[in-house]
Amino acid sequence: MSTTAGPGFDTEALRRGIEGETAAPLLSLYARDAEVRVVDRYDQPSRPKVLRGRDEIAEMLDDVYSRDMTHRMERCVVEGDQVAFSEECTYPDGVRVLAESMLALRDGRIAEQTIIQVWDE
Repeated sequence: MSTTAGPGFDTEALRRGIEGETAAPLLSLYARDAEVRVVDRYDQPSRPKVLRGRDEIAEMLDDVYSRDMTHRMERCVVEGDQVAFSEECTYPDGVRVLAESMLALRDGRIAEQTIIQVWDE
């Protein structure tokens, strides 16, 4: 498996960003005009949550990284300027969140991301 896709994108930097303690390293991988679509039990496929630009994405990531949980990137597949990965998050009480993401890259940065996430209920 390749660990790079396009100029400047590195899956190990993605792993470090996801598994880090703060949102800043992960946020640095996004293009300024990036768009993130989130699908979950609250934001259904016909009406996903859409975040546009680094400021909106930062707000979401800051919220996520302010929570007491661990983040782990499970798998990552790179094909050209497309990246897919799985992420598992665990709260101290054992509740788990699984997220699957598909990324489109532009100039080595994340330009688009679709996240599908589910929680233990």
